[in-house]
Amino acid sequence: MTTQRRVALVNEAGGYVGPALAREFAGRGHDLVLGNPASELVAELTDLGAKVEAVAGVANLAHAGTAETLVAAGIDRFGRIDAAAAFTGRIIPGKFMDSSIEDLQKLLQGCVEAPYRFLKAVAEPMIAQGSGQIVMITSAAGARPTKGAALYSSVRAGATMMAKNLAQEIAATGVQVNALGTNFMDFPEFHLAVGSDDPDVRAMVEAQVPMKRLGTMEEFASFAMAFLDGTSGFTTGQFVSYAGGWA
Repeated sequence: MTTQRRVALVNEAGGYVGPALAREFAGRGHDLVLGNPASELVAELTDLGAKVEAVAGVANLAHAGTAETLVAAGIDRFGRIDAAAAFTGRIIPGKFMDSSIEDLQKLLQGCVEAPYRFLKAVAEPMIAQGSGQIVMITSAAGARPTKGAALYSSVRAGATMMAKNLAQEIAATGVQVNALGTNFMDFPEFHLAVGSDDPDVRAMVEAQVPMKRLGTMEEFASFAMAFLDGTSGFTTGQFVSYAGGWA
């Protein structure tokens, strides 16, 4: 008897945790819908046995139609989407009293509007099929007041609450929605935002983390699979910080 492979969607496979998520999904028997993957990554995933639908030009989920383009590509190729994960936004550090309305508007677009568009787009076909798992990756900064990132912390909290509200609204349909929030992760944009390419600055940053190091993309992707790979179907509306004990 042939068992249908699950289909997973990752909004951006060109950076952050996207490549690591794609590898985890492929290793767990999923076919994939990927935004902006490198050709080398597609070849690697194909070698692992995954069919890959690569979708170009979908980097900004805040743009109207981007999330719908990703979802349509998956439905057209595979007929369904069983799991979907997205990360969005930008980091604008700074104190509240030093911020501007322009800073807030930029953060709202990337950190609230983009998740809103993604959640609506992926939830619709999952509700129709009566199953699915969605993870919205926000930030651990949204779980507590964050010195030096007041606006960023605030809008990330909004995206997390949006995901939790959707989860409650559609729980009876069989669709799970959870949010995971990272901080102190080892990736270029984080280093750029806090200046931790400098070894002395990195040491000071790592000293703020109870585990005294930065997290890796590979370990975060592995953790996220508990909410995405179909093995656990009884958790929804949750937020979990992934920040080495910081939140």
